[in-house]
Amino acid sequence: MQTNASEKQPVRVTILSRSYTLLASGDTREVEQVAASVNDLMLSIAGKAPNADSTRIAVLACLHLADKLRSLERDLTALKERVDRKSEQFAGMLEQAIAGVGEP
Repeated sequence: MQTNASEKQPVRVTILSRSYTLLASGDTREVEQVAASVNDLMLSIAGKAPNADSTRIAVLACLHLADKLRSLERDLTALKERVDRKSEQFAGMLEQAIAGVGEP
């Protein structure tokens, strides 16, 4: 039996030695990969701050991920601006080429 894409399936993951059951729609491997990435990050932070409790580690991981997200959003905005500028340049060149074809 094939499952509906919007149907949620339970996914068991472990983050910082604690098990969680999450409900995921779509590919459950993606949830497992994201959880593994979060676990790796939190273990890395725990290794650098061995006396930190799990809440502090989670907050530091969230700050790290928020900083990474903000950086990627800036990069995406800059890329969109470059694409817009290039699109305008190409549109201008295309208009010139089309106008040049009609001239004797």
